[in-house]
Amino acid sequence: MNVKYFLPIILGLSAVFNFNVFAQQQRTKKVLFVIVDGISSDVIEKIQKPNLDLIAKTGGYTRAHVGGGKGTYSQTPTISAVGYNSLLTGTWVNKHNVWDNNIADPNYHYWTIFRFLKEQFPHKQTAVFSTWLDNRTKLLGEGLLQTNKLRINYPFDGFELDTVHFPHDKQARYIHQIDETVVHEAAGYIRSDAPDLSWVYLEYTDDMGHRYGDSEQFYEAIRLMDGQMGKLWKAIQYREQNFKEDWLMVITTDHGRDAQTGKGHGGQSDRERSTWIVTNAKDLNGNFKANPGIVDIMPVIARHLDVRIPKEQAFEVDGVSFTGKISLTDPTLKKEGDILNIKWKAWDQEGKVKIWLTTTNHFGKGERDIYHLVAQVPVTAGQAKIDLSKYPSGFFKIVLEGRYNNVNQWIVEPAAK
Repeated sequence: MNVKYFLPIILGLSAVFNFNVFAQQQRTKKVLFVIVDGISSDVIEKIQKPNLDLIAKTGGYTRAHVGGGKGTYSQTPTISAVGYNSLLTGTWVNKHNVWDNNIADPNYHYWTIFRFLKEQFPHKQTAVFSTWLDNRTKLLGEGLLQTNKLRINYPFDGFELDTVHFPHDKQARYIHQIDETVVHEAAGYIRSDAPDLSWVYLEYTDDMGHRYGDSEQFYEAIRLMDGQMGKLWKAIQYREQNFKEDWLMVITTDHGRDAQTGKGHGGQSDRERSTWIVTNAKDLNGNFKANPGIVDIMPVIARHLDVRIPKEQAFEVDGVSFTGKISLTDPTLKKEGDILNIKWKAWDQEGKVKIWLTTTNHFGKGERDIYHLVAQVPVTAGQAKIDLSKYPSGFFKIVLEGRYNNVNQWIVEPAAK
């Protein structure tokens, strides 16, 4: 081909490519995350779920976990509200302080993703579609001084208190009807108004699990839930096809079920800790298939919405994104005398790991911890040794700061409890 004709073709194709990339970058980012209550990974994997499978085909499915570090300072009850708050804050119970469904004293110093979004982008729109009012009023702390009077732009919840439109029957079918109402409204509102960040919570599967355990009734509730996910998925597809929007959808559960009957949960058995994640995200990284925690979902949402978490707060987040680039995961600490042996799993070859140390936990009281930079090593080293002889013994917070993410671990010695 004559070069003088070939060159304009190349330039033209390049311009089209660059325009498409630019157009993609200009798509408005939106997030919908869904918590469907109380379904262990072994059950979801054996039930026919065409809609969840369709979403997973776009992105992925993985087993995940709740419960924090088993047998450690961060061990977290496998209870509903506890799991919700671990997702919302990206932290385990030793930080967010929601120990059960009473939600007696949440530590609002550990911000939820809704507060991070609103503090950075006050104009962004949020919505909560929920079969439990406490999700908004207690966990998110809407309107409280402690949350800087956080407001949800579109709340749709509280129907479990409405015994006129939803008479409470012994079989708990009214909870299914509330779930249906919640999903119908969420799908319609997403199609019409497309909030920037939406949370859908559905309860019926857990009710059937508690009532019947591993049973056909429980399995049928899961199949009904799958149909509801299809309605939400279609709403998202409608928005992406008709508007310049880029939607992230994440669906998960808050805990598994006991191994004996499937009726209970709350403990630390493998089945109670074993959960799952379905997402349409296309830029999944290695952490997605490495048994991520429910705390890892908040950093994924933050990344998609371009929410920047300030350094002091980022040092407290326990989760690591399972999308995009990450530097390291899986930190382990072993103290031998005055020497602290630190190990981690390196995912990216770039940059160094800065190792920070503090012997206080003032952050949890709304105050500031003073961190000391004690070492810098290549992320690929995967380990480091720290001399602790000049620091008081008893309590240490260690943060490993990589180029693309941070991880943290505590040492809580008996005298420091």
